[in-house]
Amino acid sequence: MPKQKSKHVDDPIAVGRRLRQAREAAGLSQRDLAFAGCSAAYISRIEVGTRIPSLQLLRELGRRLGVTEDYLATGSTVPAAHADAQSLVDAEVALRLADLDLARTLYRDALARAVTPHERARALGGLGQIAFRDGAVADAIELLEDALDLLPAELIERAIHIETLGRAYATSGGFELAIALYERALALADERGDAIEQVRFGVVLANALIDGGSFARAEEVLGRVIARTHDARDPLLHARIYWSQSRLYALQNDPQTAARYARRALAIIETTEHASYSARAHHLLACIELDRGKAEEALGLLRRAGELLAGETDRLLRTRIRLEEARALAQLGRAEEAEVLALDAAGGFADLDPMEAGRCYLLVAQLRADAGDRARAIELYELAAELLSVVPNRFLLDAYGRLAELFEADGRKDEALDVLKKAMQAQVAAGRQLV
Repeated sequence: MPKQKSKHVDDPIAVGRRLRQAREAAGLSQRDLAFAGCSAAYISRIEVGTRIPSLQLLRELGRRLGVTEDYLATGSTVPAAHADAQSLVDAEVALRLADLDLARTLYRDALARAVTPHERARALGGLGQIAFRDGAVADAIELLEDALDLLPAELIERAIHIETLGRAYATSGGFELAIALYERALALADERGDAIEQVRFGVVLANALIDGGSFARAEEVLGRVIARTHDARDPLLHARIYWSQSRLYALQNDPQTAARYARRALAIIETTEHASYSARAHHLLACIELDRGKAEEALGLLRRAGELLAGETDRLLRTRIRLEEARALAQLGRAEEAEVLALDAAGGFADLDPMEAGRCYLLVAQLRADAGDRARAIELYELAAELLSVVPNRFLLDAYGRLAELFEADGRKDEALDVLKKAMQAQVAAGRQLV
């Protein structure tokens, strides 16, 4: 019990009870509510009545919970109205279970009735998650940015919004924005000593760096993550690290090492029965097998990924699986099937990931070129290059190279030279040595 009475509260036990009730009504854990100078352990002591918080601390707790300091201190005023807390909880459960229509309805209802900044942020963040899953990337960015502006930096629920916002930035070509966002989140996690968030943001930062072609920096970040998780017990943390390392080695043209790390990730993920991550691991391993020329094995992995996604609504991953299936069919000489599937995937990527759409057109262009339809191949290579030019990458260089070959074969030497110049500029922008 407190050692002395305080005039600014009526009773420590009653203060603790009111704080707990307000916290639970806001849908927060003690850790969620904690902030610099007020740890989760201290909040626990307040709630059991063994600590008397200062009036300044009560004011900050009240601000975060949407109640007045007087209510927490003495119960003399009615707490500020909350949106239906259960409605927000139901919305979050519906979102996790991929019942997006129900989640959307519940979040919109909660947003309309939100009173506190935290309630509004939870509703906006949920709607942003749904928008991203629906492929409405611009809407997702706006909603998630608004949500993060309202949430205190210490709240753990910011993590999923930050991760998704970074993915949305990257999907729209904003790799630098994604990297900067994840670097800020990782720095904050380092400052707080939050091991879980250090790993989470280390992994997503490494993936963003890989996508942006910054392999050396990605290796450095992954090294730090591995050091932090040496004794970690959460298997998914290890799986995500192995997955990132696999992607890194695959993009560095080391398929043997990439496959080894991907299989480690897959073995861990399957033991957790985490279908979504398992599907992603199967998809990644299929990509690596395709790079090694093992199309039949890749098709088996892709079929398994599709089975694991049954009931899931991840449109982006489903479309990526279709693209890799098209690549596998092309390797097996089933050109017509591959072309149909690649064009279907390109349509699916149109509002999700233009760069992936560019990869689809790159594949179809090669199929058309192999069939002797040079005019159509040139059109498709030009379209692919346009979509892939958001950021320098190996697929863009491939498109330029093949386009130059076709121009050269048609005697269009000036156009061939112009395309080769663009390829060299892309290499310089990517920071790679010209060869």
